Amino acid sequence: MTLHTLQVRLSDAEIRRQAAGQVVTLRDPRHPALRFRFHRDRAVGSWFVVLDGTWRKVGSYPALTFSALVAVLPEVIARLTADPAASSVAGGLETLDQVLEWQLERQLRNRALSAKRKASVKSMIRRHLVPRLRGVRVANADKATLDRLLFWPLQEEFSVGYVRQAYGVLMAALRQAHRLDLITANPMGSMRFTDFVRSKILPRSARLRPEGLSLLLANLQASYREQPEVTMLALLMLCHGTRLGETRTARWRDFALVDAVWTIPADVTKTRTEHQLPLTDQVLSLLRAHRAHQQARGVDSVFLFPGTRGQSISANQATLIFSDLSAGDWTSHDLRKLARTCWTEIGIDHLIGEMLLNHVLRGVLAAYIQTQARERKREALERWHAHLDRHGFTAIHGETEPGCAAQQNTGNSRDTAAESTFQVL
Repeated sequence: MTLHTLQVRLSDAEIRRQAAGQVVTLRDPRHPALRFRFHRDRAVGSWFVVLDGTWRKVGSYPALTFSALVAVLPEVIARLTADPAASSVAGGLETLDQVLEWQLERQLRNRALSAKRKASVKSMIRRHLVPRLRGVRVANADKATLDRLLFWPLQEEFSVGYVRQAYGVLMAALRQAHRLDLITANPMGSMRFTDFVRSKILPRSARLRPEGLSLLLANLQASYREQPEVTMLALLMLCHGTRLGETRTARWRDFALVDAVWTIPADVTKTRTEHQLPLTDQVLSLLRAHRAHQQARGVDSVFLFPGTRGQSISANQATLIFSDLSAGDWTSHDLRKLARTCWTEIGIDHLIGEMLLNHVLRGVLAAYIQTQARERKREALERWHAHLDRHGFTAIHGETEPGCAAQQNTGNSRDTAAESTFQVL
């Protein structure tokens, strides 16, 4: 029978004795806030501080011994009592897995990071970095050790680009720990990625090209006739060069009819800045038709692409949509790359193109945005959508007119009411 919690006088020797049994958690009356919990591999475990019913991880055993923990425990408790949002990790990180777990906790609590980025960092640390670097002391993390345990084995299984991501996550963790004096030196301070992998990271070849634009639009037209609401996701991305996450989570309230502007909130953009995109007549027609399709099916959602439980479609659902639309020949990101390539070919200013993609601009360029951008972006998108029309786009948004007219016949009051968003179309 498994005993979940046992009260003992904690010590490293006592932990080793209890490892032979089945108890899950150990506590010590001398340290009421402290808990020790065994992992599945009972040779290792985790230290926790419990304050106001909240468990906060302090460190890992045996990397952080009981005697070492007791020395820093008062400081940890005082820090968390003063600021519950502070890091709970004990100072004096000694091993690379401790540094990585500490960094993971910080990243998961970082409000500036998207849920997708947090999940990516968590996967990298938990699946690849910690298992390969567990127990390696920071002081012993030289090039040969990192190459043998991490980078060379990784490049056997994954692309150079993915190995480069692993390098970046580890480097960022060590750099931040060093800045906060949690480690005495950054062992990777003078290292470069090319010390480990010399191969170049080659850009993925484009699977959609400007010369294939007419065929792409013909295929989207055929799909639009059969499943207009699904195809709308691809059309919005092609028309604006938006990212998948920005598009699949779009809400009706984000589309202003009078000003003809789509405002993408800062919390769903990669740059964490609000992004505004002018709406052309072609896109306005598509949006009206899309709303009419939803109403005809009895769909009442705040999202353009509703999923389940009152949310938008998930990233996985959106990926499956594109897999079906393209028969696996291209992805959502290929639409964004195609738009950017075509913008260059039809003479759209490079800076305006970067702004439409919502890439980060700094200094003088950022100031230019505030004073000159809106009309230039509108002119660029009108030119782009006219170019799409010449390749068959008219056949898609032109089909929306009858449905739109039918909807207008249901009542003139809707025409005058729709002044701020499409929610009232």
